[in-house]
Amino acid sequence: MWNEHEVQLFLKASQDSRYSIVIHMVLVTGMRQGELLGLPWKDVDLEKGHLTISQTLSHDGKTFLLGGKTKSSLRKVLLPASTIAMLKKHRAVVLKEKLSQGEEYQDNDLLMCMPSGIPINPANIRRSLNVLIKKAAVSKIRFYDLRHTHATLLLAKGVNVKVISERLGHSNIKITLDTILTHMYCQRCQKMRLTK
Repeated sequence: MWNEHEVQLFLKASQDSRYSIVIHMVLVTGMRQGELLGLPWKDVDLEKGHLTISQTLSHDGKTFLLGGKTKSSLRKVLLPASTIAMLKKHRAVVLKEKLSQGEEYQDNDLLMCMPSGIPINPANIRRSLNVLIKKAAVSKIRFYDLRHTHATLLLAKGVNVKVISERLGHSNIKITLDTILTHMYCQRCQKMRLTK
C-alpha cells in the first residue's frame, strides 16, 4: 500500500494517462475494479456528490452483472469536490469521443470506457498501472492494493472503521480491520527487513 506522499507522486506522474481517472477513482472511493469499470453514468449524481454501486463488470471485462459482490456491496459512495470537478471534465471527454465515433460508438453509458464506448479490459489497467508506477518511482503494488490504500489512509485520518467498512462495501467491520491490519503488519515487516 502507499502512503499519502506516494499517492500524490503517483497521481502527478499519471495525470496524462488515459487510465489516470480510473486509478484516481479507486484511490478516493475504495471501489472494487469491477464496480468502477461497470459503473454507468446514470448511477453518478454530480450535483449531489455521490455515486451508487448497482452493477459490476466481470473479471474478463465482457459481462455486466447486476448487483454487487455481496448485499453490502450495493451502496452509495460520497465523492470529494475535486473528484466531482474531475468527473465533469471526464464526462466532456467521453461525450466528445462518442460524437467522433458516430454510429460505431457502443453506448453502454459507462463512466470508464474506451473511446469506442466498450468496457475497459481490466488487464489493460493492470499493465498501465505497472508502467505508471515505474514513471512515478513509487512502491510496486497491485491494482487491488489501491483499494486498501484508500482504507488505510482513511483510518490514518481518524475515520471510524464502521464508516470505512460501509464505504468499501464490506459485510462487516472484521473484514475491514483484518484487511487493514494485515497490510499494515506486512508493511512494517518489510521496513524492518530493509533496515537490517
